[in-house]
Amino acid sequence: MSKIEDILQQGGIGILATDTLYGIVGQALNRETVERIYGVKKRTPTKPFIIMVSDIKDLSLFHVDIDHTMQESIDKYWPGPVSIILTCDNPEFEYLHRGTNSLAFRMPAKPKLRELIAKTGPLVAPSANPEGLEPAQTIDHARAYFHDEVDFYEEGLVNTKPSKIIKLTSDGEEVIRP
Repeated sequence: MSKIEDILQQGGIGILATDTLYGIVGQALNRETVERIYGVKKRTPTKPFIIMVSDIKDLSLFHVDIDHTMQESIDKYWPGPVSIILTCDNPEFEYLHRGTNSLAFRMPAKPKLRELIAKTGPLVAPSANPEGLEPAQTIDHARAYFHDEVDFYEEGLVNTKPSKIIKLTSDGEEVIRP
């Protein structure tokens, strides 16, 4: 995966199998990369992306505060196909939270994917499809959508179901997408 690692570290984007669907991925902490993905996906600019992390410690990169109760909830779901929305009202991350003042994070169950993220830093990972179209079920399906607009395609196994989304607050959990 070192070629993919290099591309991502240099701000590139590509398609790879996440623990749920094929995703179009790029460094979350690189504003230009994030904006490029919005353009390639033709994504509504007010809809934030899910961010994949390799470790719960990665949340500190986004200045996200979690209390003991939130920590227990996170430990219950991660690693796994559950995205967790946390408050992030830091203006530095406006390009990620798009005015929602919250970010959704997921720690993938696949160890190799977590290893890649540990090397590249957190990755935005929206589904691999232009907005409004069905998520790519195969790498060929993704190629048909994005052609040469991305820097790499990496085939892998996907389960074809998007992640469950839960919003965590100090008051508890709210299921956003079952």
